[in-house]
Amino acid sequence: MDDVIALFHRYKDPVYRLALSFTGSPADAEDVTQTVFLKYLETQPELEEGKERAWLLQVTANQCRDLWRRLKRRATVPLEEAQAVAVLPPKVETVWETVKILKPMDRGALYLFYYEGYSTGEIAQMLRVSQSSVTSRLCRARKKLKEQLEQEGYHETGV
Repeated sequence: MDDVIALFHRYKDPVYRLALSFTGSPADAEDVTQTVFLKYLETQPELEEGKERAWLLQVTANQCRDLWRRLKRRATVPLEEAQAVAVLPPKVETVWETVKILKPMDRGALYLFYYEGYSTGEIAQMLRVSQSSVTSRLCRARKKLKEQLEQEGYHETGV
């Protein structure tokens, strides 16, 4: 049981952040996070050392998809409450505001690629889509971010 508690404390934040990036709702993200760790307790999967994080994030993505199906894509609360997790500098806040307007699957791909450091192949396995689909989502998200930030006066040089 101590192992499960240690696993929870080690990975609760990445699981929650991924769920939040998919759902856009802190309450839904908390529900998904709880469900993910309950599934871990129920199944007690035999995982290789170091594969726990990938398993948990894959289950998180699956739970988010299940939630969307159950709720039939109801309107969600914007990600404004996620700012309570960290105080963001002004430029980062502008980027964060722009990220929030992306489609949930594009946001999720960005999160897994840039924040969690997974490759496009690993993300494709987690989300159960093709690697080219992940690449397309990342490309689309980057393009949208660039367009929005340029409209707000930011350029690639950071000025």
